[in-house]
Amino acid sequence: MVGPAAMDMYLPGLPALARDFGVSTSAAQSTVAAYVIGLAAGQLVAGPLSDVHGRRRPLIAGMALFTVASLICSVTPNLYALAAMRLVQGLTAAAGMTIGRAAVRDLFSGAAAARYLSRLILVIGLAPILAPVIGAQILGASSWRGVFVALALLGLALTVLAARLLPETLPRDRRRPAGLRLTARTFGHLLGERRFVGFVLVCGLGAGAMLAYIAGSPFVLQDVYGASPQLYGLLFATNALALVVGAQLNAHLVMGRDPQRLLGLGLAMMVGAGVALVAVVSLLPGAGLATVMPPLTLLLFSWSFIQANAVAAALTDHPEVAGAAAGLLGVSQFALGAPLVPLVGVSGDDTALPMAIVVLACGISASLVFRGLVVTTRRARIATAPRASDV
Repeated sequence: MVGPAAMDMYLPGLPALARDFGVSTSAAQSTVAAYVIGLAAGQLVAGPLSDVHGRRRPLIAGMALFTVASLICSVTPNLYALAAMRLVQGLTAAAGMTIGRAAVRDLFSGAAAARYLSRLILVIGLAPILAPVIGAQILGASSWRGVFVALALLGLALTVLAARLLPETLPRDRRRPAGLRLTARTFGHLLGERRFVGFVLVCGLGAGAMLAYIAGSPFVLQDVYGASPQLYGLLFATNALALVVGAQLNAHLVMGRDPQRLLGLGLAMMVGAGVALVAVVSLLPGAGLATVMPPLTLLLFSWSFIQANAVAAALTDHPEVAGAAAGLLGVSQFALGAPLVPLVGVSGDDTALPMAIVVLACGISASLVFRGLVVTTRRARIATAPRASDV
């Protein structure tokens, strides 16, 4: 949960942050982009490290460093310093997201992995439900700096819990030897497979639509449609509930069905949400929240089907390097989406059209990639990355 929680909890405070630092909407959103870039890059490190050292130790170290970074964020004097520390915060939070998925693959594969990843999304889904609501309440008693103090306390609690309760899911005889050359060859093998690259791009483009919503919704719902910070938190939580419902429905449907077919269904729903959103903000700009919320809800519902099934199908093909594969999949979800975040505010804070266009473009692109690289490509063999004896 820590990755999305650290991104979502301070979203209600973005407008206040922009006013405090005297910067534009787009500049304030750069702190979201910095966190996302860190979250992406950190997964390239955390994933391979967990293949070498097991899942437990890298996760505990990541959570401890996240605690320190969050505390420093709370005392930064300007936007540049905050963006830099948000980058570090993202780098350390990446351990939780990557290692959680790799641990699922250690224990399950195929439809079972998709089912348990959907259940993992239920847990992850609690973050966007609770984080903005908690953030809005903190803003009622403090400033946006207080949100980062709360995140530091969360990081401390997670460090202690992981140290006391987390079991090791990767036995020593299944771990990879350390070495930059081997890690580079592993990444090269994975990125050389057409089908895996298809899943990477689908995850990245689908996440781009989600990041456009996450970065744009504070300004769209509050500045364009007049929602208060407290109402925004409730609306964001309502949409996140759609993510949880979708995840549980996917967990039920995937048993006895091909995860790839459900992935196609999720992409079709995302395209539908993008079309509806563009139509609403273009044709009914003054109609209010009742018109813009259904497409946004459908967007989050569709992501439940896309994320779990794409990750499960990709990791099933690569059990020996699940950490590295999960890292690349995680990187795609943020590295491809981060450059799109500033585009959401490019026309100012008085229109939702840029956000709607980014959502639609990402949905269409992901669907085309799915048809071109995944559907038309046979499944890869299980062991594609080099073994230690091959190096």
